[in-house]
Formats: sequence, structure tokens, C-alpha cells
Amino acid sequence: MSLTPHHARYYAHDLTRRAASGMDRLSTALFDAAVDLNPHQIEAALFALQSPLSNGVILADEVGLGKTIEAGIVLCQYWAEHRRRLLVICPASMRKQWALELQEKFSLPVVVLDARVYREARREARDPLHPGAILIVSLHCANALREELRSVHWDLVVIDEAHKLRNAYRPSNKVGQGIRWATADRRKLLLTATPLQNSLLELYGLSTLIDERLFGDVNAFRAQYASAGSDLVSLRTRLAPFCKRTLRNQVTEYIRYTERRPITRPFHPTDDEHALYEDVSAFLQREDSFALPRRQRHLTALILRKLLASSSPAIAATLDILRRRLETLRDERIQSDPDLAEQLVEDEEIEGDLLDEILAEDEALEGEAVASQPIDRGKLREEIDVLQRLAAEARRIGVDSKSQTLLKALEIGFQQMATIGAARKALIFTESRRTRTT
Repeated sequence: MSLTPHHARYYAHDLTRRAASGMDRLSTALFDAAVDLNPHQIEAALFALQSPLSNGVILADEVGLGKTIEAGIVLCQYWAEHRRRLLVICPASMRKQWALELQEKFSLPVVVLDARVYREARREARDPLHPGAILIVSLHCANALREELRSVHWDLVVIDEAHKLRNAYRPSNKVGQGIRWATADRRKLLLTATPLQNSLLELYGLSTLIDERLFGDVNAFRAQYASAGSDLVSLRTRLAPFCKRTLRNQVTEYIRYTERRPITRPFHPTDDEHALYEDVSAFLQREDSFALPRRQRHLTALILRKLLASSSPAIAATLDILRRRLETLRDERIQSDPDLAEQLVEDEEIEGDLLDEILAEDEALEGEAVASQPIDRGKLREEIDVLQRLAAEARRIGVDSKSQTLLKALEIGFQQMATIGAARKALIFTESRRTRTT
């Protein structure tokens, strides 16, 4: 079979992306990267790639040294070598950051898998774990989907903020146990700025994510390294082949760090704000409520509390959503509404693990019948009136005390920035997109 000029050029390009080892191998991944790399990042990526027979490594650079970039280099190299069953497990709040980093800096295709994406894929008869891209899931989602994840022979599993799984060796740590079981015998890249916080046993816990046999059982590790008179030099030697740590003071030659000057401004809720908090809390504590779906009652209540803490406009708008939901009921019986909590999370762009808690709860309740609730028309009208009153109460507050304190803090911050010639810019984080527009 003769090759067309197009195919010949493609195969020639593919061959240039293959290299044996070391920097020659890594250069194939860096060719397309749109990022300025520092020497320690290249060194860390080479460390992660250098031992094909090991089950993985820990990159434990201090905060701000670019562990995500280091992992991105490794993922890019795997992708270039056509090893494309790649999984990133990270805290839910960091999924979007991971997706942006891999897309913008390395031009890698990614899919963020959460409850909504998982359900859509199932409804459309698609396999959510084989999207033809790097899969990004949260810690809770990975545990909820542990059976499915274990069935895939991943080429590489990246676990960010791995110290959150430092107790994975304990049977009581359900999430850690689930992720460790789901990714057993898969090559891993663990990222953590704090591999050791309170006890040397945390190092043991991280090691079991890579290979349960690295240090034997926990009693052997404790006797050899976590007792009086332990041989810490020997421990460093044992860690050296699979754990690499770079400190900030080792890279000051080519990295300039911005000085941080924290300013704390306390605030105190007004009487009206406190009254609103108490009234909404009382509503959420009702044992039976038409507004809160039974199946995800505690999650919906948690969302409302987050919005209540964010701002009065945020909680007012959400209370209106609940009221309209009750006003549009037409059936004789109120059915469970499994998408309400998910809708509130997405409408408000709330960060965190809530979507994945929804997925985990649905998994736990799968197959269980959720009883319908008979409509008490009098009680339904009363609940609609309560929601309307609470929303009006929230709107009467206007600009809440937290927002007013924020304005004062910004004024103080801008004044101090002006004295050092800094730009008049601020980045504000909120629990709700409605809070950002107040």
C-alpha cells in the first residue's frame, strides 16, 4: 500500500515525537507547550518519567513552584506517546483550574466529569470514562465511581492535593480507601506541598497510594521510622527513588516572589441580618417541606446555607426559585425532584464538592423507592407565603454588612497599593455569582 504525501508527512511528524529517554524524550512534549518553564519543573518532570518500572512518584514542591505545570509536562509526554488513558483526581474546587492549565498551556483535550456530565453520557449511551480526552474528576467523584475507574487500565493517574488522602491506609477513611482500591496497580503521580504535617505515618499513607509494599505494613513502618531513635537517614534514602521535593529558597535565583501583606477586616451582622439567618434556619429545619426534595434534602439545605452566608441578594433569588417551584405544581402528588440541588449548584456556580456529593448520594440510593408526598393544599400555600416573606426580608436588607466591610477593605488596600506603585486591581472570591453583581 503506497502512502500519500499527507500520510507520509503525518508519520514523519509522529516519529519525531518519539525519543528513548531523558531530555530527548521530554523535548517532544515541550515542543507544543505554551509555557515558560523553570529548571526545577523540567527536573521534576524528568524524575517522574525516568523510572518506567516503578508504580509512581510523589512531587512535593513547596506551594507556588508549579506542581500543576510539572504534571502537565508529564501528561503531555504521555499524550505525545499515544498513551492516552489519563486520569486527574483533584479537589472539586480545582477541576476548572486543571482544565484551563492543560488546555491553554499544553493544548491537551480535557473533560471534567461531574454528576451532570456522567448522567448525560449515560442517557446518551456514551461511556463517560472514555471521552477521548484527559479525564478530570474530584476526590468524591472518584470514590463514587470507583468500580468503573478500576475497570480501566489507566496509563497514568495524577492525584493533586494528595495529602488529603494521607490516611488512605486506614479502613475508616472511606474516600481514601475507595480511590486506593480503584487505582491499584496503576502508575501514579502524586502532587502535594505538604507531604508531612503531623506524623511520619502520613508519609506511609501516601506511599500506600503508589504501592502498598513500599514500606510493608503500618506496624513495621512505625517501629522502624516513627519511634524513638528512628533512623531518619535511612528513611530519606528509601524515599529518594519515588519522592522529590523542591523548596522556595532553592529557586530564588530565577523566581521572584511577590510580597504578600494580609489585611483582616472583621464585620458583625446587623439585627436584620441575624433575624434573616434565624428565620431561614428555622425553615430549613422543618421535618417535612414541599420546597426541599426528600432525596437530596440535606444537600439542598447546605446550598441554601452557603448562599445565606454569601449575601442577602443571593439567598433572596434562590428562595424565589423554590417559591416558583411550588407555585407551578399541578399534579395531585409531589414527586422527588433529583435535579433541584444540582440546578442550584450550577445556577449559582457554587464551587466545592456538592455536585459530587449528589452523585455519591444517588449511587447510595440507587434502586430505593422514594415515596411520593400527598399534597396538603393549605400547607402548600403556607409554605409559599413563608418563602415569599423570607425573600422580601432578604431584599429589605439591601447592601449587607459584609459587602460594606469589603468596600472599606478595598479602600484601605488600594491606599497601601498606591504607596508602593502597584496597579489598582482586586480579585474577589464569592460563593455565588449573584453576590458578585451586588
